Parts: sequence; C-alpha cells; structure tokens
Amino acid sequence: MARHHPPKLSDADLSQRLAKHDYYDQLADLQAQLARIQQAFLFHDLKGVIVFEGWDAAGKGGTIRRISQALDPRSFKVWPIGAPRNYYLNRHYLLRFWERLPPSGAISAFDRSWYGRVLVERIENLTPKNRWRAAYQEINDFERMLVDDGTRIVKLYFHISPEEQMKRFTERLTNPLKRWKLTYEDFRNREKWEAAEVAVDEMLARTSTGIAPWHVIPANNKKYGRINAMSAVVKAFSKDVDLNPQHLDTRTLDAACEALDLDQSLINSLRARTE
Repeated sequence: MARHHPPKLSDADLSQRLAKHDYYDQLADLQAQLARIQQAFLFHDLKGVIVFEGWDAAGKGGTIRRISQALDPRSFKVWPIGAPRNYYLNRHYLLRFWERLPPSGAISAFDRSWYGRVLVERIENLTPKNRWRAAYQEINDFERMLVDDGTRIVKLYFHISPEEQMKRFTERLTNPLKRWKLTYEDFRNREKWEAAEVAVDEMLARTSTGIAPWHVIPANNKKYGRINAMSAVVKAFSKDVDLNPQHLDTRTLDAACEALDLDQSLINSLRARTE
C-alpha cells in the first residue's frame, strides 16, 4: 500500500482559476454524477460523510449549496455546527456528531465538525491542552470506526489568503443579501490567523490518514474551489460503486406492463436486465 502523505496549507496554489464557461460545464457534470451516486448509495445501503472546514468566507457554504441542488433532501442532510449547548458541554465532544451520522443509504454534510476540538477550542483556549492533544488519536479512532462500519468520509479544508478574505468581508458588508453572514467573530478570528495556520497544519499532519485523507482546497477563486471540492467528493463516493440505473424487480415490471401503455420492447429490455 502506498504511503499516505498529509497535505499542508502551503501545498495549495491559490492562483488557480477557472473560466466561467468551464465552471458551468463541470458543475453540471458533477451534479449529475452526485445524483447518480445518491441513487447508488440508496440501493446499496452505503453511507457518506462530507466534512467542511476552512477559513471564514472561504466558500464552504457556496459549495454545500451546489451539492444540495443535486441531491434529494430525503437522504441528504446538512448539519451546521456551532458552539455546543450545555447538554453537550457536559458530555464527550464526539456525542453530538455520533447523533448526526447518516443512516444506511444517506449522506451527511458537516459545516464545521469534530475538528473544532483541535482548531477553535485549541486556539481560543476553550479546552485544556492535554484534552485537545488527545483528540488527534480520538478522531482517528472515530473515523476508523466509521469507515469500518461502511461509511465513506471526505474531508475538505477551504484555503484562502488573508487578502482574499478581506475582499469577501467587504462584499458581504456592501451586499444586503450577504450582510447576515458577517459577524464580529469574523474580524476577531483574523487576529489569530498565524496561530490558526499552525493549528490547521498540525491537524492535517496528525489526522490525514489513508482511510480518511484531507483535501486542501485552493479557494481564492470560488469557481475553482467549488469544482475542486465537488470533484473530491465524487471521486471518493463513486470509487468501486456501480452507478448504473438500478434494475426494477419482476413484480414492478409486471404491474407496469398491465397499467401503462408502453412499448413492449421497453418492458422486455428492462425485464432482461432484471433476469
């Protein structure tokens, strides 16, 4: 087995861009593949988890929206993760994530995740050092259990430059439809950018594993970042999965033959696939 090499923030080429026409072509193709993946997950009882981490205003929400557009919400759930309420503060930090894991046939996206333990809780001194340091192994064990139970995990870290972040903060402030996204915390977090970089790189080094690798997404260009992230999801979720349309059972075909005015050759061709 090839040795896994964890990524670093410095590996991301933030100059990467994608032209508008290329973006829309690739977006349509990726969304079509995601729809096929969801059908295959439902049929084969597979489970998928997508972890979204990254800088404020790095494009996580925009990517989640493009993925959501392609999927049936009955088996796709987005969990926005904020500060835990008191119930969870008095329990192990992984509990609230256990409770939100997808059942068989479903996909869950975490907008922020259990990695808050080694990011915001570390940076803000919300957790004792010995506990957040222990979390690296706890998280690796947690993800190993999920994978062993048949869950596919895709972990995405959206990386932008401080300069690009300021441009996006300005855009949010001046655009009334985006102003709600801007908070005091966004500006306060910038003051700890260097400490956050250290924490992110250690997180990548300690928790990017062969079974659950991290993908650092260069996201200075929103279109490039979305396509890069969605491609990683499609690649991981489609590997070794039959994405062909599923066969109808004989009873359904018999009922369709009686109830619907269809060309018999179509029914025969579908029946041949079932048999």
